[in-house]
Amino acid sequence: MPAIKKQQMSRAGSSRDAAAKKIKASQRGPYTKPSSKSHQQRKARESASESESDQSNSGKEEEVAEEDEERSQSENDAVSSGKKTFADLGVREELCEACANLKFTNPTPIQEQSIPLALGGRDIIGLAETGSGKTAAFVLPILQALMEKPQSLFGLVLAPTRELAFQISQQVEALGSIINVKCATLVGGMDMVTQAIALSKRPHIIVATPGRLLDHLENTKGFSLKHLKYLVMDEADRLLDLDFGPILDKILKVLPREGRHTYLFSATMSTKVENLQRAALHNPLRVSISTSAHQVVATLMQRYIFLPHKHKDLYLIYLLTDAIGHPTIIFTRTVNETQRIAILLRTLGFGAIPLHGQLSQSARLGALSKFKTRARDIMVCTDVAARGLDIPSVDLVINLDLPADSKTYVHRVGRTARAGKSGKAISFVTQYDVELWLRVETALGRKIEEEVIPKDEAMVLMDRVSEAQIVAVREMKEIHDRRGRRGGGGASRGGGHGRRGRDDMDHEEG
Repeated sequence: MPAIKKQQMSRAGSSRDAAAKKIKASQRGPYTKPSSKSHQQRKARESASESESDQSNSGKEEEVAEEDEERSQSENDAVSSGKKTFADLGVREELCEACANLKFTNPTPIQEQSIPLALGGRDIIGLAETGSGKTAAFVLPILQALMEKPQSLFGLVLAPTRELAFQISQQVEALGSIINVKCATLVGGMDMVTQAIALSKRPHIIVATPGRLLDHLENTKGFSLKHLKYLVMDEADRLLDLDFGPILDKILKVLPREGRHTYLFSATMSTKVENLQRAALHNPLRVSISTSAHQVVATLMQRYIFLPHKHKDLYLIYLLTDAIGHPTIIFTRTVNETQRIAILLRTLGFGAIPLHGQLSQSARLGALSKFKTRARDIMVCTDVAARGLDIPSVDLVINLDLPADSKTYVHRVGRTARAGKSGKAISFVTQYDVELWLRVETALGRKIEEEVIPKDEAMVLMDRVSEAQIVAVREMKEIHDRRGRRGGGGASRGGGHGRRGRDDMDHEEG
């Protein structure tokens, strides 16, 4: 290992300071919002309108004319740019209006390729990087078909985790708000009676995790999906990774095969997903935006820091101090480390909130809500947040602990640089992680650049960080003591061994 470290140091060489300045500049790239041409044009219009108001009393008429001119200019820009609109894909006017309300200006590549095929009645396998707009790619065709033939229990979307199910449900309701679509969400950890009442109201679309859906199919009187027209399996590889395979088989048996359209979406493809495709889809078309098995958007800047394990906390605080005010997600490997880092950051004055599988469902949704509304700038989490969650405007992702496999890495870094925006992902590589990191680089098919941190600048923070670490250790001890008095708390969830109950399968322990 010393030989590797020497190699890292020799790579930096005598130009270490120059490289540090250059990378520092690139680090700020995704965070800063450059003054755009449109901003200058707006300034010019404002000054022009001021002078016009002095010369004329017809201010309101001029404002209307200016708005019309601006609207026609934006239309001309869209035409000249050659980008397709949702209307060009065959989406109805009402749904185009819903897209505009959600600031969906142009279709993403996966939407552009899959929506026309879906509107043509084909089954689809959609493969695209995380953050590419997969949800709207399957929701819009379902809503359009629903408008043409209104029917209750029209569509079913299966998702691997509770958080992703709630997120998809929100997007269905947002896109379908103009046509008053009713959507029910069925996930574990919530009251089945309340969900049964929602089903009795005959919603148009159900978004569910497989375990809870099967519970209702078996136990809720009068609930049947025998007239279902659309089935979507989102994050299909994750559904199978969580051992939902046997449950999916049971669900597929009670769904109609004739007259049903099926969409299978994921960021990664595996042998299990291929088998599921053969069982559930009829003559599907594959839509793939990237040929790589592990797909990352082009607007994502990836970097790594090679550092001693004992200095991880120190370098983390250095990075966060440099990125104050920018929404950041920090990934750790364990629930315990998530809690400790959150306490450490709060002690140092950062607005951090933890998210992990041992929180109650309401606490997890509360944590997500605080981060989305910018009540907290930093979210420290386990891989419970790595899959599918669409958290807008995340500028920075930090892999404090490297994930166990490259697929999880792809989904972690996919929390930033979403929907065409830029973002940055920095991974901490210690002397114990070199082999793991090389595997990630091999899967990505590229070498990631190193982010050089000036050691002397980071060391300035040593005293403050050391004091905060002592506080965090003390608070963690108190938390464990309280859990011990309660008889083990979350540690004994599910019995600690054997298969988890169906109700807990969509509840990731982190």
